[in-house]
Amino acid sequence: MLQYILSFIILISIVVFIHEYGHYYFAKKYKVGVTDFSIGFGKELFGFNDKDGTRWRICAIPLGGYVKLLTTKPLYQRVIIVSAGPIANFILAIFIFAIIFMTVGKDITIPVISEVKENSPAQQSGLKSKDQIIFIDNKKIESINDVALFITTSKNNTVKIDVLRNQKELSFSVIPEKKMTIDNFGNNIERKLIGIKIAPLQGKLNREKMGPTKALYLSVKETYNTIAMTLSYIGRMISGQENANQLGGPIKIAQISGKVAEHGLVPFLSIMAYISISLGLINLFPIPLLDGGHLFFYLIEFIRGKPLSENVQIYFYKFGMAVLFTLMFFATFNDLKSLGLF
Repeated sequence: MLQYILSFIILISIVVFIHEYGHYYFAKKYKVGVTDFSIGFGKELFGFNDKDGTRWRICAIPLGGYVKLLTTKPLYQRVIIVSAGPIANFILAIFIFAIIFMTVGKDITIPVISEVKENSPAQQSGLKSKDQIIFIDNKKIESINDVALFITTSKNNTVKIDVLRNQKELSFSVIPEKKMTIDNFGNNIERKLIGIKIAPLQGKLNREKMGPTKALYLSVKETYNTIAMTLSYIGRMISGQENANQLGGPIKIAQISGKVAEHGLVPFLSIMAYISISLGLINLFPIPLLDGGHLFFYLIEFIRGKPLSENVQIYFYKFGMAVLFTLMFFATFNDLKSLGLF
């Protein structure tokens, strides 16, 4: 338990620091006064004042942070300052992925079907053992991990799977089943399954170390794909096509970070990259109190030629706080339910 807590605090503190430093960097660039730079909320545990009068503080509740600004700068500068936080999170993810691809390498293991279960969707569609999977929904399979990912995140009720069988390309349409399974962290989750087991071609797991240019390109691609898949999932969840039980909160993050830390630095850095992407993306949602809410107000100010009245902004901030508390309650409820407490 202690390892989970420490891993969570380290992970979330780094991700939050990078986010807030994005705001801080451009605030200082545009000569905006910064009174506070806080990691966490609540009671200050320790801190110091720098030469410019900014109070740098570490607080008791490690679930976020903030930079308190004094600004009446032009609209475009305020937009840049607010946008810099989420962008910093995306840059952190790209940097982590690039370092991993250059030092450890990117997984390029070719997947083959090692087993097809009886009466499964895969068997009914015509898939066979030893088929090499090359495309799913017209997306090229570049590693063994892509198979489960592309099936699970498919937007279609029927998944198109292209395989290589006896040097011939064949295409199959498979209707996945939705079943509750246990993930690598012991949590009950709903997944789309087609009834196959995957193994590496010739039993070999392969990783390829990349040069800086290729590593950077693939890192940007990985970050973009993660954002796209997250937005797609949220869209399907809102429309009722996906179950919202997969949403997790602080307990889920602590559990995942602790489990991943047991497997070494590289898996821990990988999950940090994905959490950083999630934090940056969530903060861009147009909800008051989040960065996206501020950007939404700036858009209205740009259209109207003047900002909303203070009373109207206060109303929206109260609404945003209610939304955030509701989401936090729902995510925490899901976390506790996954632990079997509900």
